[in-house]
Amino acid sequence: MRQQRFEHQHAADWARYRTLLEQLEQRRRRGAELAEFPGLHRRVCAHYALARTRGYTPGLVAELEQLVRRGHAQLHRPTLRLGARALQLMARDFPRALRRHAAPLWLAAALLFVPMAAMALGAYHDPGLILTLVDAEQLAELEALYDPARDHPGQVRPADSDLAMFGFYVRNNVGIGFRSFAGGVLFGIGSVVILVFNGLFIGAAAGHLSAIGHGITFWPFVSSHAPFELSAIAICGGAGLLLGKALFAPGRLPRLAALRVNARDALVLVAGAALMLVGAALIEAFWSAGAAPVAVKYAVGAAGWTLLALYIALAGRGDDAS
Repeated sequence: MRQQRFEHQHAADWARYRTLLEQLEQRRRRGAELAEFPGLHRRVCAHYALARTRGYTPGLVAELEQLVRRGHAQLHRPTLRLGARALQLMARDFPRALRRHAAPLWLAAALLFVPMAAMALGAYHDPGLILTLVDAEQLAELEALYDPARDHPGQVRPADSDLAMFGFYVRNNVGIGFRSFAGGVLFGIGSVVILVFNGLFIGAAAGHLSAIGHGITFWPFVSSHAPFELSAIAICGGAGLLLGKALFAPGRLPRLAALRVNARDALVLVAGAALMLVGAALIEAFWSAGAAPVAVKYAVGAAGWTLLALYIALAGRGDDAS
């Protein structure tokens, strides 16, 4: 085919391609129209390959090559910046996934909070009960951590700055959350064990410290960040149970296919919970050990639980309807 005929035959495609490409580069998107861009890009790539193979003029080959390069860059660039993705996750995707998978999340919450409450009561009435979970050396460290005589109760080690403690809390809390999630690949059994153990340990620590008089430092310290930290751990465990459900009861799908389906929402849940854990670490590092009045810390904690409940119930509702 002669070059003149080739150019005439495909001129409309190239003009349309340039228009859509400019809209992408200028971020003036219209979803319905831009849906045709990938198919059009494949055709322009084919035109470029033909132009090179047939030995058309260098000007035409260079023009088509430039169009292909620009199109490739647009197809493979992130659709949203990291901050925008995180905002979309927390404003829409995360709360919708929480409501969609309420059953495994409620089960995970029960596996965490019921043993926690039971062990807290038991350890309060029998302070030695905590020794069924930790040894004497670990218990001594825990008691020293929340000793009312400490300048900074709750900090596991002296820190040069609150920022250093923030890094420690992120590493510790996110690690617990991810282990709760990863345990789901063992048919959910790993997530169950981790949730129950953490519930027992936290409850034993709370009950024991309250019984020996360290509650006056323990409860004000944990009250502000507990809503986000404990809820996020339960959500990670619920995401693990979602994986376990796909393996244990896949329904009509093969196990691997069911796992792929559930994993998409499980990853959304874990990502949202990870951001919650980072937020909890910020509060824990920069606020919990501060000198604010105890009543204020309790009020902040109560507000945290209230706002969290409203967020789960209401966030992203418009997208649910659509």
